[in-house]
Amino acid sequence: MKILMVCLGNICRSPLAEGILQHKANEAELNVTVDSAGTIALHEGELPDSRSITTAHEHGIDITNQRSRPLKKEDFDTFDRIYVMDASNYTDVLGLAKDEDQRAKVKMILNESYPGENRRVPDPYYGGDEGFENVYQLLDKACSVIVDNLKG
Repeated sequence: MKILMVCLGNICRSPLAEGILQHKANEAELNVTVDSAGTIALHEGELPDSRSITTAHEHGIDITNQRSRPLKKEDFDTFDRIYVMDASNYTDVLGLAKDEDQRAKVKMILNESYPGENRRVPDPYYGGDEGFENVYQLLDKACSVIVDNLKG
């Protein structure tokens, strides 16, 4: 199973989601590969935001091997599922899908923990450190559900 996490710039939310899900999948001994991307290329090649790195580290997860990259049309062929952080990401990602099969791969990540509510993961970029911890907790819960579902 290959899963892609997507947010706007691929430096705050999606790197945390990638790190959390990969960590949980590894702990569960699942054959899952997780990556992340952004709907814009503004931060291409950059490390995740230092606050995301710190927050992940505080929970025993190292995301310093990640680098921001933009979403590509080919990602729809590579990944089985594409999780997005908010409605804007959802619309942007669907805009790159070539058919209904590709569109069906795209899901709002918090629908895993709050089914059908289409809740957004707030972008913590312009806030303080507590925003990153809040995002971590939201993503941690959703990723636990994803792993439980993958375990069957």
